[in-house]
Amino acid sequence: MNRSSSSLSAGRCTLVGAGPGDPELLTLKALKAIQAASVLLVDDLVSDAIVAHASPTARIVYVGKRGGCKSTPQAFIEKLMLQAVQEGENVVRLKGGDPFIFGRGGEEVEHLRAAGVEVDVINGITAGLAGLTSLGAPLTHRSHARGVVFITGHAKPGADDTDWAQLAATAHSLRLTLVIYMGMRGAADIQRGLLQGLAPSTPVAVIQNASLAQQRHAVTTLGALQSTIEAQKLASPSVIVVGDVVQGVAAWAAEAGQVQQVA
Repeated sequence: MNRSSSSLSAGRCTLVGAGPGDPELLTLKALKAIQAASVLLVDDLVSDAIVAHASPTARIVYVGKRGGCKSTPQAFIEKLMLQAVQEGENVVRLKGGDPFIFGRGGEEVEHLRAAGVEVDVINGITAGLAGLTSLGAPLTHRSHARGVVFITGHAKPGADDTDWAQLAATAHSLRLTLVIYMGMRGAADIQRGLLQGLAPSTPVAVIQNASLAQQRHAVTTLGALQSTIEAQKLASPSVIVVGDVVQGVAAWAAEAGQVQQVA
């Protein structure tokens, strides 16, 4: 790596996790970074209420990436980041959730470091945590789960498909909660695979737009996952949480008389 290239730039770059959407879930460090930025490159899932914290003089560039939608190419985003830093800007790459949880933050850091630019990273609350928490249930509970697995339901093009049957067997034997990101389009295949190692009665929660005012959720079972998604018209962005920890949400829904198990 040619570190001398960094001396050509007085700029800096910070990857900031904007959290799941609710601006009150921003960390103080993230808020300060947003307010100090001269250039913000903003993900599609970052709410307007969070972007509103930017300086009035900041240049805001929206570089959305959504599965199944027209997206800004990753190489172009990385080029913009590097160019702005080399122009002396204080660049904030504002990413939904946490930059290092399925946010391509690792790729962006590698690209900038290869060009001699050091990058700071500020963590954010990831949707997989905020989603189930918003329903009053934990991802781990010593009576129900010994650990949690965050996994994507949408693999990189050309990569091997996830062995959902093997994952289900592991989750069953080790008592793990599964949190599936970007799994809505492949929910039927995911369901079929998981049913090879988990019982159809395994509790499942689907949380759409976690932490936002328009949040919706459904509490169901693994055997009814796809039919519930279709019946309730749930869509991306959503996380799917599979495991016994969801029992607490189901019990609460029943007590509240939510016979359709949807909010």
